[in-house]
Amino acid sequence: MNAPLQAKKPVSAEESRFAVPDIHCAGCISKIEHGLMAHAGVHAARVNFTSKQVSIAHDKALSDLDLAEAIRGLGFKPSLIAEDRSDEAAAAAGRELLRCLAVAGFAAMNVMLLSVSIWSGADGATRTLFHWISALIALPAIAYAGRPFFRSAWQALRHGRTNMDVPIAIGVTITAAISLYETIVGGDHAYFESALMLIFFLLVGRALDAMMRRKVGDGVAALARQSAPGALVIDSDGSSAWHKAAELRPGMIMQLAAGERLAGDGIVVEGESAINASLLTGESAPQSVGPGEQVFAGTLNVAAPLTVKVTAAADDTALADIGRLMATAGQSKSRYVRIADRGARLYAPVVHSLALLTFVGWMMAGADWHQALLIGVAVLIITCPCALGLAVPVAHVVATGSLMKRGILVKHESAIERLAEADRAVFDKTGTLTLDRLVAENLEELNHDQKAIALALARASRHPLATAIREGLESEGVRAVSITGLAELPGTGVTGIYEKTKVALEAPEGSQSTPAVALTIGDDRTAIIRFRDTLRPDAEEAVADIAGLGLPGTILSGDKSSAIQPIAGALHLTAQSNARPDDKCEALERLRRQGHRVLMVGDGLNDGPALAAAHVSIAPGSASDVGQNAADLVFLGDSLAPIPFAIRAARRTMDIVRQNFGLALIYNVVAVPLAIGGFVTPLVAAVAMSLSSLIVIANSLRLRRVR
Repeated sequence: MNAPLQAKKPVSAEESRFAVPDIHCAGCISKIEHGLMAHAGVHAARVNFTSKQVSIAHDKALSDLDLAEAIRGLGFKPSLIAEDRSDEAAAAAGRELLRCLAVAGFAAMNVMLLSVSIWSGADGATRTLFHWISALIALPAIAYAGRPFFRSAWQALRHGRTNMDVPIAIGVTITAAISLYETIVGGDHAYFESALMLIFFLLVGRALDAMMRRKVGDGVAALARQSAPGALVIDSDGSSAWHKAAELRPGMIMQLAAGERLAGDGIVVEGESAINASLLTGESAPQSVGPGEQVFAGTLNVAAPLTVKVTAAADDTALADIGRLMATAGQSKSRYVRIADRGARLYAPVVHSLALLTFVGWMMAGADWHQALLIGVAVLIITCPCALGLAVPVAHVVATGSLMKRGILVKHESAIERLAEADRAVFDKTGTLTLDRLVAENLEELNHDQKAIALALARASRHPLATAIREGLESEGVRAVSITGLAELPGTGVTGIYEKTKVALEAPEGSQSTPAVALTIGDDRTAIIRFRDTLRPDAEEAVADIAGLGLPGTILSGDKSSAIQPIAGALHLTAQSNARPDDKCEALERLRRQGHRVLMVGDGLNDGPALAAAHVSIAPGSASDVGQNAADLVFLGDSLAPIPFAIRAARRTMDIVRQNFGLALIYNVVAVPLAIGGFVTPLVAAVAMSLSSLIVIANSLRLRRVR
């Protein structure tokens, strides 16, 4: 994982960011970073592979044009990122990939239909006509759909370097050229479908990777939307003016109204209120704040006006730190080598060399060039990695469909593989193990009149504790009494007059181990109403089932210890309390260093970085936008039972994937020697290649019966 660029950026340096879509592998990252660091005036250079962006800390004397030229000199095409256009550029690149994928798939299906006619016995003029029709379909499609590979290969070769797209481009070009030659001379066989299918499967990998990178970007963008666009700032002369969030500076005084989100971190200097800080702590109950207490950007002021002195703004806030944690975690996860690229890197040099050696060997053995070429082409076709390329994606598609029927949505192409590898489970509490619905647990201790008074007072407030009282009493059929003079005092409670007697729902005196309010009638504190979280249905059984699958669990929550311990005790889990987002990431990193592969289950804004940093992550459907975007899987409904089911399904899927690889390997071990020996014509090679793919697909369809 790369260190944050800010850690090396001198105070006098500026920072520029460039989009570099030609970054495809670790070699590209190393070449850019080391090449830029060798440039005079550059203090630091970091590549974010997830977003395919380069951040450069540099002297002010270096202009963006100088930096762009330096990147261009390394063989890459950069474009300066404007904050309002980076998402548009990423979306445009994704749309191009999908268009190329659609063209390759459509052309491959039509060419294969024509090939079936040839395999069925079409010959003479009919066969030649079908070959020309195939050429008219395939050649434009190859030229269009292969652009991502051809462009990248040309850029690399033009600057005297190579990348994985070079052998891909060579292989596709040779296959298309041989097919065109066979068509022109009236040969028996053409192989356009092989080139198209190779492009199609490689584009599938590229498109899935682009979707993953957009997912990470969406998560960070959703998090950024939690911050206020700006704040009302009080100047030293007492006047006020609206400032954008980016214009805030430490020392400014913000005036915050009830119901408004904070645009920066700060210290309360005047006023008392309640702050919903669930994005940082995960705790749903608002926290009382007063003068001298710290508040953070993105949190919601739910009760009364506050005057806040800014201590951090813009990129220095805690909310911005969470966004950076998510982006960095997403970057590290994206370093998984894509299966399609691994197959291409192995396929291109080995198979092309094997086909060339076969051609040369037969020429040396006395065969004419045409016979030797056909045998070489047969080797090239029969070793096409279609079955190998289908081994993972088809199994994942079938498994994803089975999981979807059980209310589990898979959002990342490698999530199933990583879920099968998990050996530890870490749970958030609020909204994950619980339903994030506070329940008044001792209402039965109140008599009928007390319940009627409490209901009337609770209806006058929208505080979560008042809402829990109202819902509990209304479910019992309690009818509220008439109370006059209702008033809600921020940080205190709700008061009113009932039959000339003062009544109130207010904060109790003394500390409480759980959230609580006091019902006061007259001068007497009549009752203390306590609250508890509601465990999800089947939570105890599901957690035990997950542990039985070899994933012992622990709770990692921003809540207080007093709120966590009852839940931890009920579920027989260990727990860590008061964990901020960076604490959760550090805990996951410790487990990773110990050799564990952690499944993180969370839902809140404060869980976003941990969900992104974990080996694999799951969020409930009720999770925040940030939580859902950061997670690899999402389960619907209130029950936790889908989680152990997903683990079993993932392990079964990887069993099928390994079987698919075995089948593909057996196919190549048998077929390749036959092709090299000249016992296989290109036609038979094409049939064998297709048959191997069908076997892999049929094996993968067994996942539809996962129980």
